[in-house]
Amino acid sequence: MSNTSTSSVRAKNKLVPKLRFPKFVNDSEWENEKVENLISTIIPPKKLTSSNYLQNGKYHIIDQSQNYYCGWTNDEEAIISNGFPLIIFGDHTCILKLVGEPFAQGADGIKILKSNDSIEPEFLFQYLLSNPVKQEEYKRHFSILKEKVVAYPNIKTGEQQKIADCLSSLDDLITAEKQKLEALKTHKKGLMQNLFPAEAETVPRLRFKEFENSREWEEKRLDEICVVNPSSDNLPEQFIYIDLESVEDGVLLQKKHMSLADAPSRAQRLLNSGDVIFQMVRPYQKNNFIFYPDDDLNYVASTGYAQLRAYESEMYLYQYLHNQNFVKKVLAKCTGSNYPAINSNQLSEILIVIPKPDEQQKIADCLSSSDGLIISQSQKIETLKEHKKGLMKGLFPNFE
Repeated sequence: MSNTSTSSVRAKNKLVPKLRFPKFVNDSEWENEKVENLISTIIPPKKLTSSNYLQNGKYHIIDQSQNYYCGWTNDEEAIISNGFPLIIFGDHTCILKLVGEPFAQGADGIKILKSNDSIEPEFLFQYLLSNPVKQEEYKRHFSILKEKVVAYPNIKTGEQQKIADCLSSLDDLITAEKQKLEALKTHKKGLMQNLFPAEAETVPRLRFKEFENSREWEEKRLDEICVVNPSSDNLPEQFIYIDLESVEDGVLLQKKHMSLADAPSRAQRLLNSGDVIFQMVRPYQKNNFIFYPDDDLNYVASTGYAQLRAYESEMYLYQYLHNQNFVKKVLAKCTGSNYPAINSNQLSEILIVIPKPDEQQKIADCLSSSDGLIISQSQKIETLKEHKKGLMKGLFPNFE
């Protein structure tokens, strides 16, 4: 690819991107047109209903971002929608959910569109992904989509197809890496099912060779294997605050710097290295966190978490909290329907099974190694997504 002039606007309503493939560097400037002038509307098939719209993998999800919910299939007859706008571009079917509430339920809320002869369907699809509808505009839904302006080169030059092929090949790569990630997660789930005893049992199905003849695991209350909510005398004046939105899949997503004076009343759990925090609201999400600091700052967690300080292996404790049998016991003690929650006292009473420290550590090392592979794969996917975003910014002109 080559860089063109940084000036996008050469003449009224004519644009060029910052990046062009070498073959097209000297080609003419791009045209621009509203979406409504690039598409035609088709009456939805009568069999289109408002239920079961994610059915048996009949279409393949390729992106789910803040603004769009997208997928495709080549089998138009198999599409079943749940009130989301249905966009068909040529041979591709795209499910686009604009920010906010979906269209009205049923076929009346579904828009089936085809691109006209001046624009490649995959090019139009990728262009719309690169230009999401603003959140404050979501209530107008399809009217906003129709008014969006699309910049495009002449279809006869092949530049549209080249861009579409480039971006869709990245989509394929991202999809393949997501499949690897799901395989890693499935593998870890299987390990956990075998390395921790099944419900009402005290010996796991799978034990490491050196522990095959060891005795049965002991059943203990949670507060017998860790301190639950250790007391903190004084909070520091400055700290990183971890609330229930800060952690996802065991990863601290953001560091919220906060002063004690500005901190919410829920900021009470001063963390030590090795502490585990357990999500007490909607615990089925399993957004727990084991704290190993990578800096010299103080960290304080919300009282929405239970703070657990293990007497033996903190990593074993952390992994056990994600065991589905443990989660079931937690949910059985939760109150509330929309936001089920458990309190610290009830959590402390839950029984778990635990082996001797050396076997704890062996299990912890195995499962944390699996976590490392999952995190690495997730980061690889995010890097690819950022790479695609960067390409989109270069390959599509900026109207501003």
